[in-house]
Amino acid sequence: MTEATRRAPGTPCWVSLMVHGLDATQEFYASLFGWEFAPGPQQLGPYVRALLDGKEVAGIGRLPADRHLPVAWTPYLATDDADATAEAIRSACGTVGVGPLVAGDEGRMAIASDPLGAVFGVWQAAAHTGTAVHGAHGTPVWNELVARDSSVSKFYQVVFGHEAQALVPATDGGPAREDRLTLLVAGRPVASVHGVGQALPRDRGPHWMTYFEVEDTDAAAQRVVELGGQVIRPPGPGAAGREAVVADPEGAVFTIVRTDRD
Repeated sequence: MTEATRRAPGTPCWVSLMVHGLDATQEFYASLFGWEFAPGPQQLGPYVRALLDGKEVAGIGRLPADRHLPVAWTPYLATDDADATAEAIRSACGTVGVGPLVAGDEGRMAIASDPLGAVFGVWQAAAHTGTAVHGAHGTPVWNELVARDSSVSKFYQVVFGHEAQALVPATDGGPAREDRLTLLVAGRPVASVHGVGQALPRDRGPHWMTYFEVEDTDAAAQRVVELGGQVIRPPGPGAAGREAVVADPEGAVFTIVRTDRD
């Protein structure tokens, strides 16, 4: 387990989930990941922060009763100026749905979507710099944008200054064998974009997928089912290790992965 510090602009720094049943969702993730919870900023309504060994890992909030929005994990990308980033999003044909607004003394935030409709957050850190620990069971380990093709990466390059690198480059002068790009900040991989073509789920459309580290992918997938969730893609080998795609009882989809690092 290692602690994290303030992230460079464009780096995913936090993940948050908005649900209808806040108490039940806390029970699910507490049982699955060992999270404990503490109150968080209340600007958007009831909200808690998940903790591991007292360190902040993720956020969960309650959706207003009259808001029937998709329940999904949302990554937040770091910025030094949320207002300037919001303007850049609009200029690049994205949409800013919430903010920018002040979240107490914690920081400044916005919620936006790219031109294809994939939702993400923007976080300008003050007291709260984001996920405070990684490399342990129940911590976010990666974020990937799933779309029909990877061309949307150009939006993130313009807005956040990402570099894009083919994950599986061509070896014979032809096209790459897989439509997958890695997004880099100062040469360091921070996220990826996966073009899946017709395999894109119709009920979800383009979306960001959060990966959570687990000690045992098979055991964690079984535990998801025991807790009332479902396994969407059974455990198997993936780019980072043994992974499975699962959903919590409210339908929020995420990936659990036992990484190959020791």
